[in-house]
Amino acid sequence: MKGIIGKKLGMTSYFDEKGNSVACTIIQAGPCVVTQVKTVETDGYNGLQISYDEKKEKNTSAPLKGHFAKANTTPKKKVVEINGFEGKNIGDVITVADFEENEKVELYGTSKGKGFQGVVKRHGFSGVGMGSHGQHDRQRAPGSIGASSFPSRVFKGMRMAGRMGGDRVKLKGIKILKIFTDRDIFLVKGTVPGAINSYIVLEKK
Repeated sequence: MKGIIGKKLGMTSYFDEKGNSVACTIIQAGPCVVTQVKTVETDGYNGLQISYDEKKEKNTSAPLKGHFAKANTTPKKKVVEINGFEGKNIGDVITVADFEENEKVELYGTSKGKGFQGVVKRHGFSGVGMGSHGQHDRQRAPGSIGASSFPSRVFKGMRMAGRMGGDRVKLKGIKILKIFTDRDIFLVKGTVPGAINSYIVLEKK
């Protein structure tokens, strides 16, 4: 298993070998520094802690400065632990060259926050569908949410209005279309969760 941290830069089109236009996302990934190695003997499992994106020393606490100094690197903004990741030592650098074109990876990021939304936008409800017969304000209403005398409560999990977005979203089987090793850039097929400049973690099992 291997992994790398990157940033979403936006979307573009990529023309494959057949001349078809494929929508893809641009991710600038790495170089990431291995800042901690976890083993079965010391921690009960194998894993690596990798770090990405430069951070000012004045904004870094003293314990974290010492933690990054052990890896002989500068403070970083984003720190991620990937379980089962082996074959690297503390201080090693992970780049896009560790991946291959056309291989499939898992990636996750944080989706865009939409704030407080109603049931139509949040859950895809259709509303009542018409505005006649006195239903002038019911087009986007949720409708009934439960019985009255029995069970005299609303069941957990009822789809209602509420906060939408800002969740961790994981995608599987995402294909790497192109790798630009000189610029530390991936082109991955399709869309990726998150806003521009948000952090994305790619994993390959």
